[in-house]
Amino acid sequence: MNKHRTHLGFLALLLAGFGLIVLAHATVNEYILSIINFVGIFVILAVSLNITNGFAGLFSLGHPGFMAIGGYVTAILTFPVERKAMFLSLPSWLANLEVAFFPALLAGGACAALTALLVGLPVLRLRGHYLAVATMGFLIIVQVLIGNWDSVTRGPLGLNGLPALTNLWWVYPWMVLTIYVSWKIKFSSYGRSMLAMREDSLAAHCLGVNLFQKRIAALCIGAFFAGAAGGLWAHLVTAITPSSFSLIMAFNIVVMVVVGGSGSVTGSVVAAILFSVLTEIFRPFEESYEAYGLGEILMAFILILILIYRPSGLFGSREPRILVGRNQS
Repeated sequence: MNKHRTHLGFLALLLAGFGLIVLAHATVNEYILSIINFVGIFVILAVSLNITNGFAGLFSLGHPGFMAIGGYVTAILTFPVERKAMFLSLPSWLANLEVAFFPALLAGGACAALTALLVGLPVLRLRGHYLAVATMGFLIIVQVLIGNWDSVTRGPLGLNGLPALTNLWWVYPWMVLTIYVSWKIKFSSYGRSMLAMREDSLAAHCLGVNLFQKRIAALCIGAFFAGAAGGLWAHLVTAITPSSFSLIMAFNIVVMVVVGGSGSVTGSVVAAILFSVLTEIFRPFEESYEAYGLGEILMAFILILILIYRPSGLFGSREPRILVGRNQS
C-alpha cells in the first residue's frame, strides 16, 4: 500500500510539475525563471549530498568538486566544434566531437562518479573530521588542476559562451529523478543498511553489512547527480570557471542538508528551496548597500539556531507522515 502510494505521489508530482513549468514560462520573466532553475539545481545538490552525508553518515565537503568535474565534461562535450579549435588544445577525437545535451550530462555524471570511486577507495577509510578534511583537500586539488590545465579548461579564464541549453524542462526532470532515486534508496533494504551503518557501524558490521561497499556506493551515487547538476549549472549561466566551485558552495550545500535533517529527503528539498530563495531575496540588498556576503551570514546564523534548538534538523531523519504512512524507520 505504501509503495503504491509512493508511486502515485511521484507521478502526481511529475504531472503537476510539468503543468507548473508551462504556467511559469507563460507568466513570469526570464529573471524569475533563472531563479527557479537555480532552486531546482540546488535541490539536486542537497538531495544527492544527503545520500552521502545523511544516509551513509559520511561528512563530505567534496560535492562541488564532483560538480566541477561534471560541469567541465559536459561543457567540453557540448562546446561547438568550430570554437573548440580556437580556444582549446584537445586530442583530435575530442576536438571534432560535439555531443547532444542529455548524453553529455550523463557523461559528466559518470565521470564524477568514476572520480568518486577512485577517490573513495583510499579516502573512505577515514572517519569523522579526518574524512571532512580529506574531501576538502580533494575539492582544492580539483580547483588547482582545473585552474592549471590551460589546454583543456583555459585555466582561470574558464569556458564562456556555452550554449544556453538549461531550462526548466531539463532541470525539473533531473530534480524529480534525484528525489525518486534517493527516496527508493532510503525505503529499501539497501538504504536501511546505510542508515544502520550511520547509526552504529560496528553493530551493522556484525549483522553482515559491507560497510566499505555501502560507503563507496553512497559517495558515487551522490557524485553522479552532483556532476549532472554541474552540467546544468554551467549551461544555465553559460560559463564555467574554477572559482565557481568553492568551499563556500560546499558549506552552503552542507547547511541545506543539516538544516533539513540528515537522512530526510523532504528536509533536503525544503531547506534547498528555502536557502536558495533567501539568497536571491538578499542579493539586491547586498548590491544596493555593498554588503556582500549577507546571504552567507544569514545561512550561518540560521544554522547556529538550528543546531542549538533543533540539532536533528527540521525533519530529523524522517519524512512527513502523509507521504509514507504511519510506519517508517
